[in-house]
Amino acid sequence: MEATETNYACNSSEFRRSELSDTELEIVGQPYSISVLKVGYCLSEQDGSFRADGTITLLTGPRTILVDTGGPWDRDFLVKRLKDKRLDPGDISLVVGTHGHSDHVGNLGLFPGATIVVGCDISEGDRYLPNQLSEGQPYPIDEHVSIVPTPGHTGRDVSLLVKGTTMGTVLVAGDLFERCTDDDSWRELSENPAVQEASRQEALRTSDVIIPGHGLPFRIQREEVDGRSGFFEVATLWLDDSFAHSWDSLN
Repeated sequence: MEATETNYACNSSEFRRSELSDTELEIVGQPYSISVLKVGYCLSEQDGSFRADGTITLLTGPRTILVDTGGPWDRDFLVKRLKDKRLDPGDISLVVGTHGHSDHVGNLGLFPGATIVVGCDISEGDRYLPNQLSEGQPYPIDEHVSIVPTPGHTGRDVSLLVKGTTMGTVLVAGDLFERCTDDDSWRELSENPAVQEASRQEALRTSDVIIPGHGLPFRIQREEVDGRSGFFEVATLWLDDSFAHSWDSLN
């Protein structure tokens, strides 16, 4: 597949996105490596409906982490893809559902022994763990991986931020981004476009690669304009600036 490229302006800085090819779905890292097990899609139908399935991403390292499980129709596919990686569902220690839509969390039942994150809820079996994701604070898994709040598509979306890969910092973003070139469509599916725009700006500012919910991963290149960086004041859309500062604390 031929790579595509788009420019995206943000305040005084410009972000250039370059889609990776479908042969670049393995991102090596230390201590975590990332494998995109399934590239999501969203296709319009002539009758006004659409067909969609979410991206499924695996992290292997100190913990074995799955980000989004696809829809329930993906059950056999997911088990097979894990087997291809010499894994059983019971080997997954953490499952992160970026939000509660069925094409992203349809196979949670495969992982009863894992810690489960869906949006801002974190549970171990029937025990729910305290966190401040809904208040804009990240939830560290370890020094390399954190769950970060990225609301907008729904009010409680989260993403997984992974540091230390050969491609830099990777954000597994769910539907914060539909795909690399989604500027014409993401607002139609957003519960709060203003908040999602702020989340997107912060993701572009802090990530080197983004894995979107319904398309191939893409690289981010930041270009300075007039010698200034492109910080976007996310705090203007929140009661305070904890959201922006929380991301800064991870960099």
